[in-house]
Amino acid sequence: MNRQEAVNEYRQARRRGMSQYREDIREGKYPYPAVLEELLEESSVAGRIELGLVEIPMSGITGITTSGRQRAFSTGFMPLLEPDTEFADKWVTLCEAHLGSEGIRDPVRCFEYLGHFYVQEGNKRVSVLKFFDAPVVTASVLRILPKWQDTPQVRQYYEFLSFYQRSGLYIFRLEEPGAYEKLQAALGFEKEHVWTEEEQRQVKSAFVRFCQGAVRANVPGDASLSALFLNWLTAYSPEELFKLEPEQLRLSIIALLPELGAGVALSTEDAPAQKGVLERLWGAVTLPSHLHAAFIHAYSPEQSDWSAAHEQGRLKAQEALTGKVSSSVYWVGMDRMDADGCMARAAAEGAQVLFATAPSLITACRKAAAAYPHIKILNCSVAMPYPGVRTYYCRIYEGKFIAGALAGAMTRTDTLGYIASSPIFGVPAGINAFALGARLTNPRARVLLRWSCVEDNSLPVLLAAGADLISNRDLPFPGRPREQWGLNLLEANGTVRSLGSPIWNWGIFYEKLLKGILQGHWGDTVYDSEPRALNYWWGMGSGVVDLQLSHHLPEGMQTLAGLLREDIARGRLQPFRRAMQDQQAQSRSNGDRDLSPQEILHMDWLCDNVEGHIPAFEELLPQAQNLVRLEGVYRQWLPPVAGGPIL
Repeated sequence: MNRQEAVNEYRQARRRGMSQYREDIREGKYPYPAVLEELLEESSVAGRIELGLVEIPMSGITGITTSGRQRAFSTGFMPLLEPDTEFADKWVTLCEAHLGSEGIRDPVRCFEYLGHFYVQEGNKRVSVLKFFDAPVVTASVLRILPKWQDTPQVRQYYEFLSFYQRSGLYIFRLEEPGAYEKLQAALGFEKEHVWTEEEQRQVKSAFVRFCQGAVRANVPGDASLSALFLNWLTAYSPEELFKLEPEQLRLSIIALLPELGAGVALSTEDAPAQKGVLERLWGAVTLPSHLHAAFIHAYSPEQSDWSAAHEQGRLKAQEALTGKVSSSVYWVGMDRMDADGCMARAAAEGAQVLFATAPSLITACRKAAAAYPHIKILNCSVAMPYPGVRTYYCRIYEGKFIAGALAGAMTRTDTLGYIASSPIFGVPAGINAFALGARLTNPRARVLLRWSCVEDNSLPVLLAAGADLISNRDLPFPGRPREQWGLNLLEANGTVRSLGSPIWNWGIFYEKLLKGILQGHWGDTVYDSEPRALNYWWGMGSGVVDLQLSHHLPEGMQTLAGLLREDIARGRLQPFRRAMQDQQAQSRSNGDRDLSPQEILHMDWLCDNVEGHIPAFEELLPQAQNLVRLEGVYRQWLPPVAGGPIL
């Protein structure tokens, strides 16, 4: 580069700086870099630490140490002074060096405070490097350590310090509490693992490659690349970053970008809004005449009652929509395929809709949504914050309420038992609904709570404690009665009788969902302009939830169950529209309002007539822990672990 070309670069950089200056003035912002000596109070400093030479991100350089050269730069370190100044001459010389064979070799000198860098020596070097979009610069860094304060900014900084002690890297900036721990785990490192130089090099290389993909994906400038990188790693492994083709990487980033900060919207009604005449006429041109649906299970139907229930639902929906819907089924391990392989095969074989029937398949679903944007993908789970994948489950607590009312009316001891599955979203609601149903018919009823995720066999424990009716595991699907499933009665002679059980009618769900797609209703539900994950959470009114009654149940109790079922299905009875208080005697409702679906789904408390507790993570059997990490009511408080699911 000759001198005149470097001068032209300065003029371009100055134009950029002046533009930023005028924009800041218009918006009422301070138009120059921040000055550390104006921000820092010595009383707030806990100490100073020399870090030596460190590679720091250019994006982290936000100010200067003193006000001496402040007005020579815009907030983005672009030059503001005229081209005929000594300042401009030195900037041009550095520009020549940077673009020539010599390069800018001398490190800059910076102070670091709360994760931001303030230049002491090398302002013009920083300006040149920022102009040419250099991602990092070598700097001699003095860290100014703030005194501990229980504020979000200081708490987050101390989280970063803990991460820095292990990683030795400045390239990541994360603001959510616990995010640095998640990043450590997502990269495959144990919590206390100290990175080697080779691991540092590999991670930096991976992050650079990811950032290149983000540029190709036109990621908005206000998006945090570090947060996006972390979210990407919750679906993909670091090794996959180098295996994906550039276009595949770009598409995966685009697909996952809406997940940042996305909430979850619950769809509790199965009937879509009626379209207008013109909309119906227009839709008739583009509506599909046939759908091919793929069903992917975590286990084969022969191995798992849960998979078998969904398989039965698949067959019933296909029969109900004969000529309009065809389907195929896959499961993990089938022909030695993993979850990703199942979805790839389903896509290759023409799937237009893909149902993954277990929460453990959610990661594969997210990757499939990126790889096959033309396929509608759903996962059987709740409260998953991923807009690219719709989720579905049922309001099984409605059936639990009826079962509780039957138990309260029939108990001879006023002592009922309840065996819960795992402390995941919706399960406390089922426990509370049962307890409230029991109180409806018997104010003296108390519910003894045990957990199958904590002990292998709770039934003898509950029987020994005096429970004469016990809510056990729900019947996975109708038509296959099982003793000791659902609501059980202990008779005087010691016989255990099954009286009935809440059930999932998955065939009805799949039929209605697929019929809705055929009728053009897939895109009907739009909640607001923000990206939100959609969770179908249907109940008795849709027919997806029901109560299968046994012939052992007395006629009067069958009548009571029928009346309650009809009232709930028609919306005349809301199980949680009643006065409630929790085990700590805190009022949860005075009975004058309906609890919102979000309040019900996210219950993490128990009614005062329940004796027992929601088990801590450490109490769970190992096989239950991964599910609780995915859908546990306290999942946001669980420390991440390498190799485990990270949300």
